[in-house]
Amino acid sequence: MGEEELHQLIRGCIKQDRKCQKMLYKAFYGFSMGICLRYAGNRDEAAEVMNQGFFKVFVNIERFDMSRPFKAWLGKIMMNVSIDFYRANLKMAYTEDLDKAEDVSDHELADKNLHYNDLLAMVQQLPQAYRTVFNLFAIDGYSHEEIGELLHINPGTSKSNLHKARQKLKQMILKADASANNTNYNNGMDYTHIVAINAINMNGVFLNKGIRE
Repeated sequence: MGEEELHQLIRGCIKQDRKCQKMLYKAFYGFSMGICLRYAGNRDEAAEVMNQGFFKVFVNIERFDMSRPFKAWLGKIMMNVSIDFYRANLKMAYTEDLDKAEDVSDHELADKNLHYNDLLAMVQQLPQAYRTVFNLFAIDGYSHEEIGELLHINPGTSKSNLHKARQKLKQMILKADASANNTNYNNGMDYTHIVAINAINMNGVFLNKGIRE
């Protein structure tokens, strides 16, 4: 979609034109769902959050500065709505502070040539507290201090939840790799040792971006 066409849709949405709202929704459905899926536990939950996000978009679209990228503005709303959903639905079990959690190295994570959907499914299996912190820190680039402010927790709890999210992902990746190796062996396929990598550096796997250590 060209910039002028996008701006025409936005102007239509400001006038509450239902056709323009529908076209904008369809144009950015995939982008918005991709963000919400990372924070949600399943697709139905992600759709619920995404629709709340679009409601906020249409209510506040007259505030959008057309000199700035629309995707960045939209993405911020989708992330904030996902965090609001987290705060409204989770009774977080506060964990002990791990002051050096971000320095923990997760070695020997198998490179299973994971596709986006494979890793997404694993992230969705994380407890909501771990999943939210993992997304904010490793994918969206927030500091533990910023995450603490967003989620109303202290930075040490953020570090702890990130550490535990990484450990759980490590276990899931190793389990998936072992299962794949067993399947190949049982099918009479040659076993090839899979080179270990640091899962936090799986460049290009998650939304075509590196995962931050």
